[in-house]
Amino acid sequence: MRAQKKPVVIEYEVFQDTVTCFNALQDKLRLDPLRVSYHDPDHPILKIETLEGTMTANIGDYIIKGVRGELYPCKPDIFKQTYDLLD
Repeated sequence: MRAQKKPVVIEYEVFQDTVTCFNALQDKLRLDPLRVSYHDPDHPILKIETLEGTMTANIGDYIIKGVRGELYPCKPDIFKQTYDLLD
């Protein structure tokens, strides 16, 4: 058997260690709480609570808001293979 994904428009942000990105994650994607670990100051990690547990995102990873409002990280190469940019 085979199936094809339905075309779905998603919202996303690219994780960066900036106030602008943090504001977009909170305001646009509604990420609450916003948790960033600075255990290694040179490599901050965003922590996202999901139904499967805590997922992490590194700088440059895409944070995607799914069709049911769920948030999850996606590596850049997978994002570029899966999605076409609309704007």
